[in-house]
Amino acid sequence: MLELAGIIILGILAQWVAWKFKIPAILPLILIGLLVGPIAAEFLSEDKTKWIEPIWNGTKGLFPGDSLYYFVSLAISIILFEGGLTLKRSEIKNVGPVITKLITVGSAITFFGAGIVARYTFDLSWDLSFLFAGLIIVTGPTVITPILRNIPLKKDVSTVLKWEGILIDPIGALVAVLVFEFISVGGDSGFTKTALMEFGKIVLFGTTFGFTFAHALAFAINKKLIPHYLLNVVSLSTVLLVFVESELFAHESGLLAVVVMGMVLGNSKLDNLKELLYFKESLSVLLISILFILLAANIDIEDLLLLYTWDTAILFAIVVFVVRPIAVFVSTHGSKLNFNEKLFISWVGPRGIVAAGIASLFGSKLMRQGVEGAEYITPLVFMIVLGTVLLNATTARLFARLVGVFLTKSNGILIVGASKLSRLLGHYLVNNGRHVVLIDSNQNNIDKAEELGLEALSSNIYADTLSDNIELNDVGYIMAMTGNSDINAYVIEKFSKEFGENGSYRLVTSDEMNNPDNSPKEGLFSPTDDYINLTEVTRKYPAIQEIEIQDAAHYTSLIEMARKDQYIIPLFIKDDEGELHIISVHNTKDDNIGQNYKLVYLGKPFDVEKVVNED
Repeated sequence: MLELAGIIILGILAQWVAWKFKIPAILPLILIGLLVGPIAAEFLSEDKTKWIEPIWNGTKGLFPGDSLYYFVSLAISIILFEGGLTLKRSEIKNVGPVITKLITVGSAITFFGAGIVARYTFDLSWDLSFLFAGLIIVTGPTVITPILRNIPLKKDVSTVLKWEGILIDPIGALVAVLVFEFISVGGDSGFTKTALMEFGKIVLFGTTFGFTFAHALAFAINKKLIPHYLLNVVSLSTVLLVFVESELFAHESGLLAVVVMGMVLGNSKLDNLKELLYFKESLSVLLISILFILLAANIDIEDLLLLYTWDTAILFAIVVFVVRPIAVFVSTHGSKLNFNEKLFISWVGPRGIVAAGIASLFGSKLMRQGVEGAEYITPLVFMIVLGTVLLNATTARLFARLVGVFLTKSNGILIVGASKLSRLLGHYLVNNGRHVVLIDSNQNNIDKAEELGLEALSSNIYADTLSDNIELNDVGYIMAMTGNSDINAYVIEKFSKEFGENGSYRLVTSDEMNNPDNSPKEGLFSPTDDYINLTEVTRKYPAIQEIEIQDAAHYTSLIEMARKDQYIIPLFIKDDEGELHIISVHNTKDDNIGQNYKLVYLGKPFDVEKVVNED
């Protein structure tokens, strides 16, 4: 009982430390696992036993026989399902081909490159060398996401790394499974045919089960066939059912099935998707905390001593600094990514939970089968996992600055509220080259925004989840545009430092509108137009117009005319380079008007003849 409670307590403590110091949680988790496992047995325990013994050894231990690995398999399936839920098709419009190549061509290069290196550095058999290579193909989302959260990058770069990390997990697992099957079969002449048949079965049953059960669960949720209080636990049990059923029909197809299921559900019209995601995210945090401590504690000190050689450093250096860059540059050839962005993607390739979990599973099985050299598999993979996480967690931000992909100015815009007014504004901004994210708690507004091709998140601004979203790492402007003045004020107070470094704005209230002299410094667009006025103009004239500005005097006259006309509301100034500057209550930028500047406004067209006569 003490060991079980200790694992959970230490795991959550490690998660808190990771949050506090902005590092991937896998780092303190593995270190704690090694401390209570092999290090404690060798240096801290009088009877030379581990403080936490994961597998029953005859006198103590948490899991008898193969129970630990069954638990690991089920836990990894839940983690991958949660990762699949976060994948959105709309995110990969610009980098879809790059991601496809990374998880295919890039995986092949990593597989053969790392396999050859392992063969000649540790003199492993070709079978074990390629098993090791298959395991380290993966770049886990659980370690990529914390790193990306703290680095302001272009959306395409963070999207590539995020999708690669999640999609490549089942691919690496499948490759490792095929190699493991080859070792188990013994490499007979019929292996090629057997392997192809096994691979076909894995793909067929994995995708079929995942796709079918995802639609069945979505149907049941949307038709209210599941009571609300059972929603999360029914979803969890369905994930486990899909994993187990798929495994029964095709061994090792369960990982693919749960990823497919998560992706289908994440991109479906699911009423309770956000609530489901919150539950799975919390469960994944708990499972990851338990898993890493268990797997690290399960390593013996003899396994660690196997790595106490220069061969380990050579293997790590070639895999990280040679094989990974080659895979990335070949996969991104011909893409829109520039050289520095490719270089950064090459640098960031931390391995995660799937590599560590499956390595422990396969390594132990092969050792029990008496395969020579199998004792190297688990410690070598853990070395790659720990080394890449430590390297990327400590250097990724600095490296982003060195290669010039660190956004010195975050030009993305977060619009709080996805009403028709916000959608109209967001569509114009996107068409003018700005990254825009709309958030709203009203799913109907989110759906309408997504129909327009806008990036929209269903989120409660009173929750802390926005701070964890890597899609917002290039946001530098906030525009609070809801119909609730209290929410708008709260947004400015809570998020201005995090997302509004270049400007935080909100709509004026009805009281402030009636007393323009007391308009707030963060007042947006006009001191005499609140949400109701803007909504009415949008309803009657749902269009954003542009008019050329001749000079500062002309601009001033346009602003004056607009404020006399209730159906014309100035929004932005577009300069001669196409850059948009937000017009706020106390910042009209009328001193720097140049040639080819334009006034961007909402509402009816200006009466050009009247403008000319006024001038």
